[in-house]
Amino acid sequence: MDIRILETIIAIASFFILRVGSIKSLARIQRKYDYSKYRIRPIQKSINLFIFVTLITVIIAIWGVQQANILTFITSFLTVVGIALVAQWSILSNISSAIIIFISHPVKLGQSVTIIDKEFDIKGQVSDIGLFYVILKTDTNEKVMIPNIIFLQKATKINL
Repeated sequence: MDIRILETIIAIASFFILRVGSIKSLARIQRKYDYSKYRIRPIQKSINLFIFVTLITVIIAIWGVQQANILTFITSFLTVVGIALVAQWSILSNISSAIIIFISHPVKLGQSVTIIDKEFDIKGQVSDIGLFYVILKTDTNEKVMIPNIIFLQKATKINL
């Protein structure tokens, strides 16, 4: 058996072990400090993304892809992403707004809110805060996607 296959299997197994370990650790932290599960979910997504990127990097190293090729790919990818973000300032502003909403906005996942608008108000429970949209689940079980920049700019009433 090729040693690279064994190393790849070990890397993938380590990925799943780390993923399960991080889920259990965050569950303990959630219980200990009485955090909402909605507050833990974005942190878990970030940890999973980091572990996955690390796994891909390790597998690339195991299979001996040349560093110059990896650097060329990463540079090309970041260039395309950078051009797309500069060409679409709204995308960049929505990503920035997502960070602001998550860190310093008083609205948390799971809370019921009303977005006050001059045409009509939107009422629902915050079910997800993504990079581009805040998703509200209405009383009629519909999902309303509101761009983060709009969510941040509009007056928001927190329903207690």
